[in-house]
Amino acid sequence: MKPTPAHAKTSSNVSQSQFWTPIDTRQNGVAAALRELARLERTLFTLDWIDDPELRRETGQDLNKGESRNSLARAVFIHRLGEIRDRTYENQQHRASGLNLVVTAIVLWNTRYLERAVAMLRKSEDVPDSLLSHLSPLGWEHVNLTGDYIWAVEQEVSEHIDGMRPLRAPSEAFLNAA
Repeated sequence: MKPTPAHAKTSSNVSQSQFWTPIDTRQNGVAAALRELARLERTLFTLDWIDDPELRRETGQDLNKGESRNSLARAVFIHRLGEIRDRTYENQQHRASGLNLVVTAIVLWNTRYLERAVAMLRKSEDVPDSLLSHLSPLGWEHVNLTGDYIWAVEQEVSEHIDGMRPLRAPSEAFLNAA
């Protein structure tokens, strides 16, 4: 019968460090082999990345997407100076979840408007699907993140039944430039 950790504490023959040595990942052969395999995979990926310009371009694009999402999250959270000041872990989790919810809502809203804009543009001209992969719903310049909202009384409400504002018609200068 193997001794339990409680027995190891009281046994005069075996110390705790000696008892746990076979489980220690630094001494475990399988763990060492997995670490070496991971190093080999990283090395092969690095060599592929150096050799393949297309892989470097795709990697850069993916990194840019992640940075754009992080920039949006920072912009939403800037009024708190980028700090979560709640004391309990649960409240910190709620605050972080709320941040993710707001960021997701902005991305959803932008996606719905991009979808409508592309549909409207396709009525007047051909828009190849290959160009759509270059669109990103991560912009927030049009979103008021300060919480200050000014409603002009003389301005009429322009919402449609679906709750979306109408899209602006493309200007003549924009159509001529394309």
